[in-house]
Amino acid sequence: MDDKQIQSDAFFARSANKLDFGNWNTQEKIALSCRILASEGHSETLAGQITIRDDDGTYLTTPLAQAFDEIRPQSVIRIDDDMNVLEGQGTPNPAVRFHFWVYRQRPEVRCIIHTHPPYVSTLAMTGQPLIVAQMDATPFHNDCAHLKEWPGLPIADQEGEIIAGALGEKRCILLANHGFLAATGSVEETLYLSVLIERAARNQLMAAAAYGEVRPVDDALAAESHDFLLKPTIVRASFAMFARRIERQQVAGEQWTRTSV
Repeated sequence: MDDKQIQSDAFFARSANKLDFGNWNTQEKIALSCRILASEGHSETLAGQITIRDDDGTYLTTPLAQAFDEIRPQSVIRIDDDMNVLEGQGTPNPAVRFHFWVYRQRPEVRCIIHTHPPYVSTLAMTGQPLIVAQMDATPFHNDCAHLKEWPGLPIADQEGEIIAGALGEKRCILLANHGFLAATGSVEETLYLSVLIERAARNQLMAAAAYGEVRPVDDALAAESHDFLLKPTIVRASFAMFARRIERQQVAGEQWTRTSV
């Protein structure tokens, strides 16, 4: 372990209990994630889903025909892997079916987000993979797969098998002519990567337009930065920061994140 790693670990050991990670339950985290994604441009249409696998093998998700910026904690529904609604009102997005293939392949995954934000969608149209060419994109270093051909609407088992297979053991995948998917062990990390990948795609497209060539950062330095920026403390603190920002943007006095409302 080098000096930089030792210093980093010591810092977080001293500081972690002084940081504000928030105190939201699962439904509130889903609602916050949806509102954060909407504020970042991930909800221009009804396309896109968030799911969380619960300890009992059921799944929490949001109803079809509700935009991300409409979601409240009480909007969240619980479904089984046959898409039957067990709790809540509404029907799940049929595209949630392809999430199940990822969950079956990856037992450690607890949360999946799939959307079609503008810059990721534009990059997905070019046939190019995501290039890690800037520090904020390093969480995707060797951790973002690329599905090079669109298999069609992800509402059937065939598409689920293809996407899950292309994702492999990585946290994210850029889907050709489509969007992206992030799959991790927590809603905080999945949301964090969902925000970062849209910004990384934006920066890559802007750099390519300005200079043509986009050169990746040094491999060893990118690997070091990847591990640092995905530390649980940074992930949780980032989620809390995004969440507080959304809460401040709500109408004064509207405590919409409380499930008791």
